[in-house]
Amino acid sequence: MQLQHLKHKAIDKQLWDEKICASVGHLPYAESWYLDIVSPGWEAIVSENYDYVMPLPLKRKFKIGYLVQPHYTQQLGIFSKEIVNQDIISDFLATITYKSYQFNLNENNIFENAVVYPNYVLDLNKTYSDIYKNFGKNTQRNIEKALKLKVQIEELSSKEELFEFINGCEEHQPVKPNKIIHEIIEKGIEHKKISMFGVRNNQGKLIASCCFLVTEGRLVYLHPVSDEEGKKASAMFALVDFVIRKFAGTATLLDFEGSRIEGVARFYKGFGTENRPYFVVRKFRPYFLTGKI
Repeated sequence: MQLQHLKHKAIDKQLWDEKICASVGHLPYAESWYLDIVSPGWEAIVSENYDYVMPLPLKRKFKIGYLVQPHYTQQLGIFSKEIVNQDIISDFLATITYKSYQFNLNENNIFENAVVYPNYVLDLNKTYSDIYKNFGKNTQRNIEKALKLKVQIEELSSKEELFEFINGCEEHQPVKPNKIIHEIIEKGIEHKKISMFGVRNNQGKLIASCCFLVTEGRLVYLHPVSDEEGKKASAMFALVDFVIRKFAGTATLLDFEGSRIEGVARFYKGFGTENRPYFVVRKFRPYFLTGKI
């Protein structure tokens, strides 16, 4: 297989998106509009006619180029409508010209020389009652708790209301609201790739929200936010339950994006998810580039 390393300006984005959307396990992170936000100037390795493609999330420091997984981008790696085997993965990695990298392959890039990270997903192609049977008892109790408080869950139509809520919840947090998530939501709405859901208390005040990345066959749990009232009311349990009800019986995978944090993973597992891991590859990660030992 002949592989070519393309600089950003040389990438045919129309062809790229056609191939990404037709790939096995199509992930929204690899679409060009999304990469343009999270990794401006991204490059790529492609085979002939883009039948196999791999985005390269490029950063520079001291004029040195290196690859690092962007924020809000759980999985990248190699995409194709064909099977990606270990030999193909090795060929792509050998084509990378940058001396330092750390990035995530996707769940279909099974690679023995990688670190394995968990990702929890839920197949919604069942009746809601069948899905609910597999919820943990604690999850069921938290959903009932929220509903007893007469919270109202709905699909949001106002991005301005959502942004105001996100900013208000996160302004006192160590990590401030950043323009990347705002831009993902803005562009995602334009591309019809974002759905926004919210939970209101019985006075109509927004107390929790979550944005989902939407592709054919996949919903990605992208940016959940709760204020203090929402946390006390277990509002996010009710929100996720609402989304599961909405999409139950469809060929949709609800993708929770991780996590290795025990408490977060427990929340995801409580909905009866299964672990479909992804794979992390690393090479020469010097402190002066990464700031990490």
